[in-house]
Amino acid sequence: MEVIIVGGGIGGLTTALFLHQKGIACRIFESTSQFRPLGVGINMLPHAMRELDSLGLTPGLAARGIEAREFGFYNRHGQHIYSEPCGRHAGYDFPHFSIHRADLHAVLHEAVVARLGADALTMGRRCVRVDQDERGVSVYLEDSVSGEPLPAERATIAIACDGYHSAVRAQFYPDEKPAFGGINLWRGVTRGKPFLSGASVTRAGAIDTGKMVIYPIRNFPDGTQLINWAAEIRQDSWTMNDWHTPGRKEDFERWYADWHFDWIDVPDLFNRAEFILQYPMVDRDPVDRWAFGRVCLLGDAAHPMYPRGGNGAAQSIIDARTMARLLVEHADPVAALQAFEAERLPPTAKIVRTNRVQPPDAIINVVEERTGGKRFERIEDVISDAELQAISQGYASIAGYDLAATNRRAA
Repeated sequence: MEVIIVGGGIGGLTTALFLHQKGIACRIFESTSQFRPLGVGINMLPHAMRELDSLGLTPGLAARGIEAREFGFYNRHGQHIYSEPCGRHAGYDFPHFSIHRADLHAVLHEAVVARLGADALTMGRRCVRVDQDERGVSVYLEDSVSGEPLPAERATIAIACDGYHSAVRAQFYPDEKPAFGGINLWRGVTRGKPFLSGASVTRAGAIDTGKMVIYPIRNFPDGTQLINWAAEIRQDSWTMNDWHTPGRKEDFERWYADWHFDWIDVPDLFNRAEFILQYPMVDRDPVDRWAFGRVCLLGDAAHPMYPRGGNGAAQSIIDARTMARLLVEHADPVAALQAFEAERLPPTAKIVRTNRVQPPDAIINVVEERTGGKRFERIEDVISDAELQAISQGYASIAGYDLAATNRRAA
């Protein structure tokens, strides 16, 4: 059996590594001509790290990222609402890493080249469509730069890991439209001094009046850090773009003009940002089918979801491990793809829907509602610690990184 993987992003590279681990031959075709160190931060929570650790990638990630210590929640006035430990500090068997997306991708890419060989990955090849018969699948490609059609590549099955704008998904769902959640997102990175514990993943404010997610993703020898930040604001209008579209601080900075807190200065983050990217908060409505004979969707091509809590990357990584396992368990690869769909579609659809209505920062939204957005004297008068814990644990359970369940699966 040989597998063609369409797309060399996080899902595609991780799938290749798990297939190689299981002794399954594969080739990857990536549309970009070269990988560039673009993008911003991402959180690899314990349920994702469990899978990456089984591939032996933890040391490489530890060398590049920051092992997070805590989640922190604050209101729009910078007042502390709730904190809880995360990763191994919370009792998980695996760490939680905050890392630059480009660094995560580099670790995966280096592992693919070292284990599968450089020839396993072909760059500059855009998938146009797929076709299949009773013996295999044909993947039709074109040169990404010239647009020149290329001879079809043949394999036993094809796994589409070509992301939100998947050409393979569009072939099976040609009339599908993006689902805009009414929120626009601006992201950037700023080099600065450590804040709070130096390894804190913080959320502040609410989307109706301005929300921020802030955490460090890289340490420097001089003691400074690369700090990732994301601003979310509810708005009616949006423009479809990709993760590389430049943004302007003039479009959002007014919501945060007075966010000069004792633990972080948000306007300063904006003013000194190395770059700013803009992206609307979009996903796609869950579909009832990913497997089409010898072709199957995986990762963002299968279940694009809001970029919250590292869910997109984590679920793609879990997809990859599940796919490799099922291809070994089933003699018929078509049956394996159907089993993959049956196992992974329901939980990811639930996460997509939950992220729309109950994001990880639901704690802040509850406090905002009860205080009317005003300052509080004592958080205990607004919400109990038990209720705060219940909200946090409820989201962790839905997103698949509940403490007991994660450690039990690892064992």
